[in-house]
Amino acid sequence: MKIHLGTEAIENIKNAVVTSGTFDGVHMGHQKIIDRLKEEARRIDGETVLITYWPHPRLVLKPWDSSLQLLSTFPEKANLLEEYGIDHLVKVPFTKEFASMQAEDYIRVILSERIQTKKIIIGYDHRFGKDRSGGLEELHQFSDKYGYEVEEIPRQDIEEIGISSTKIRRALEVGDVQQANTFLGRNYAITGRVVHGEKIGRSLGFPTANISIKENYKLIPADGIYAVRVCLKYNKFDGMLNIGNRPTIGGDHKTIEVNIFDFNEDIYESEISIEFVDLIRKEIKFSSLDALKEQLKIDKQSVTERLSKL
Repeated sequence: MKIHLGTEAIENIKNAVVTSGTFDGVHMGHQKIIDRLKEEARRIDGETVLITYWPHPRLVLKPWDSSLQLLSTFPEKANLLEEYGIDHLVKVPFTKEFASMQAEDYIRVILSERIQTKKIIIGYDHRFGKDRSGGLEELHQFSDKYGYEVEEIPRQDIEEIGISSTKIRRALEVGDVQQANTFLGRNYAITGRVVHGEKIGRSLGFPTANISIKENYKLIPADGIYAVRVCLKYNKFDGMLNIGNRPTIGGDHKTIEVNIFDFNEDIYESEISIEFVDLIRKEIKFSSLDALKEQLKIDKQSVTERLSKL
């Protein structure tokens, strides 16, 4: 897959079959659209093009609003789209100036002149251009003028995508990662950097890698102990992860810590990805560190049994 940073230098895309959207999470609903895109590209001997905007429009238009929680960062989304077979990912920088582009100018400049779109596959609710004035009607209106076909994604499919995204977020917010994974079609994952912590886990016999995630918009599942798969340097390990404030030791801020099974390497500053498999229990306060240590032994056994069934 080729990633285009902006549309100015795009050239030589053969019979471009295009869709556009945030595709946050690239869940099973999105995958249906991608399959349709690939099917149509095969039919006309073309290439698939997915246009997405970054930063997310809400981060630009409502910078004061910190409530935005996304299922995927841009690198995570790009990796998934490549995995699912998209040929070209166009990352359009979303700015206030771009948001002020008239609908026909967007069609003429972006879709026609730069991408040379042969077919666009889009949902009934997709909006673009200044004040979100452009949509399916405008795409049909200018299709003959600019030489492309339009295919509407069925309303039912679009609404299912919205429902799926909402259900995924709600499930993660209460720790129901199994439900989220069902809608995603894979394990939900977070990616971050391993940083130094207080090394309390080591003193308990459960050394942990502390994960720092720089994107504050990335949705982190509910506090608790999880069975996870840890992806590091092209290898995958079983592990036990804690999200929470660590009330037993009087913690005053949320941390993400993972105990990687059968692993003893220095991985500080390394990038690490965590796949969530199941919630083992909620985080609670124990009467002592010894009580916490005994519970962690039980937790590890529960995690091992859960992961062994996969």
